[in-house]
Amino acid sequence: MSEHSPAESSDVDDGESTRADDPPFTFDDVAVVMGTYNEEAAIEHVLTDIDEVTDGRAEVVCVDGSDDATAEVAREHGATVIEQEPQGYGVAVREAVLAPDRPIVVTTDCDDTYPMEALPRFLDLVNEGYDVVSGDRLHHGAEAMPAFNRLGNHAFAALTSVLMGERVHDTTTGMRAYRREVVQDITWTENTGLSAELLIRPAMRGYDVVETPIEYDERRGETKLDPIGGGAAIGKSILTVSLSERFRF
Repeated sequence: MSEHSPAESSDVDDGESTRADDPPFTFDDVAVVMGTYNEEAAIEHVLTDIDEVTDGRAEVVCVDGSDDATAEVAREHGATVIEQEPQGYGVAVREAVLAPDRPIVVTTDCDDTYPMEALPRFLDLVNEGYDVVSGDRLHHGAEAMPAFNRLGNHAFAALTSVLMGERVHDTTTGMRAYRREVVQDITWTENTGLSAELLIRPAMRGYDVVETPIEYDERRGETKLDPIGGGAAIGKSILTVSLSERFRF
């Protein structure tokens, strides 16, 4: 697991892939995906930011189980919406990451907490040869995050680091970029803990993974995750996934 400073990034179109036969990826190769549930207060801001940063070139896919206007707003802003009965975070995001056929898949949340202006840096790092680029929210302090959640995320990172045997700074971030073959080649099993699984399995299977610091903003709308029950489920996923990878044959 590598760390990367934002200051080391270059312009997207000047990046060079370390895979000699691959031309550098551009935003025409990127799909930004998310699970959405009753986020009409935030989704327009997120989609507008994606459109501005990528010049409208990135595909956007929302897997939606809302009973408010989230899906309608997403469609109005050009997103592909896949409707799904609400079954939890992981079920929606798993379908979202598997849906696009573009070579780079970027996950984000629909609550306007993640910085879409970091997308060029994520794409640069993929062009440098990384298979997974993971946004580290905790590097800058994540002051907009509730203190209990922030403490829990530090604990998740410490637990993951011990179980994996290498330093992880933010296990449960929702903003990552993946080469499509990574998400297609691995069977994903978790629901509430999918964000952790999406980091742990690629890292433990030898894919090139890098963490890069990102800012984290206060969410728009109300959180859907119970910090106690959800935290317990995530901790269980970290333990289960790490051990299953450790003893995978």
